[in-house]
Amino acid sequence: MCAGAIGGALGHGAAAAAPYMRLMTKRDQGGNVASETLEVWFDGGCPLCTREIALMRRLDRGRAIRFIDVAGPDSQCPIDRKALLERFHARENGVMLSGAAAFAAMWRAIPVLRPLGQLARHRLVLKLLEALYLQFLKVRPQLQRLFRAREA
Repeated sequence: MCAGAIGGALGHGAAAAAPYMRLMTKRDQGGNVASETLEVWFDGGCPLCTREIALMRRLDRGRAIRFIDVAGPDSQCPIDRKALLERFHARENGVMLSGAAAFAAMWRAIPVLRPLGQLARHRLVLKLLEALYLQFLKVRPQLQRLFRAREA
């Protein structure tokens, strides 16, 4: 999926590994967090990303996720486009997530994957998933080349 070392508006170093950042949270009249469609940003120019998103779209039978391709010049980006292209992002209930936390939010929105997403709510599980995601980021360029070669 969209991957890389987070940069741009989110910074570098220790802050780059933060799985989420807080944006505006929508609340109803009673002060409860309002439910809204999960938004997922992906790199439509990445063959690995588009395959994964195609699978998630098939699994998202309830249309609970709004998938947004940020590769196009007309796409709307809530943060720096470069940061969105470098690392997987999602917005759940007004909270911008990245990396493993964003994947977990996407899983929670898809009934068949919901148990994985719920498991990732545990801090230690999310920390492990984020460490695995960071390792994936190191091999992502090679995987992209492999997928592009197979498509050619």
